[in-house]
Amino acid sequence: MTEGVKDFYDRLADNYHLIFEDWDVSIQRQAAALAPILKNECGAPSSARLLDCACGTGTQTLGLASCGFRVTASDVSHPAIERARIEAKKRKLDVQLFVADMLDLTVIPERDFDTVICMDNGLPHLESDEAILAAATQIRRKLGVGGTFMASIRDYDRLVQERPVIQGPSFYSDQGRRRIVHQVWDWTSERRYVFHLYITKENESGWDTQHYASSYRAVLREELSAILQAAGFANCRWIFATESGFYQPIVLAKAA
Repeated sequence: MTEGVKDFYDRLADNYHLIFEDWDVSIQRQAAALAPILKNECGAPSSARLLDCACGTGTQTLGLASCGFRVTASDVSHPAIERARIEAKKRKLDVQLFVADMLDLTVIPERDFDTVICMDNGLPHLESDEAILAAATQIRRKLGVGGTFMASIRDYDRLVQERPVIQGPSFYSDQGRRRIVHQVWDWTSERRYVFHLYITKENESGWDTQHYASSYRAVLREELSAILQAAGFANCRWIFATESGFYQPIVLAKAA
């Protein structure tokens, strides 16, 4: 993964929770949406071994571990992994954590996972179909035959038509002081954009604004399904928010 993407998550790690109104509530809500899907795909949480290969600070990792899944997690960002480690310890959750780029998961010693997940629009950080294929191939090698890959991406089939330039603002309150979160999208081509995240907090003397920027490539669902098939997956299917309760479209595929 590019240094720019790694730097984005390195810098954001300590403040990632500020994106949400209440991060703990979001952790629980996402786990409530994802756990039933995973139970249906790979059985009871206590017997399912799960790898989160783009865990960030642990939003899905922590929630699914609290549901009883046996979770191993990795991310390209060392500060994000350290934050996830602190959060897991705080919640008394047993999670194995590794610093690893999804383009090279060989640092993770285990294989034959029942499920690998890559949520929160992680794959579209990769700059080409070839890079996504390389990541998907690494993920396939971590799964046993019949294992499930689950990923979520933004609804780019719609977004490339609408080409939004701003999301939010969202207004939150931290013990009576306001916090404003919004995004600006600078489209640099038909399928690429620079993502700007702004977190503005009210303090005693006024306001403080933090700015983080990274890049994405708008990957269409049909394109991602074809790449997964080329990497050795079969039976690709998509689940949408009306069915899953999750905030992004989810793709499920089986390791052939």
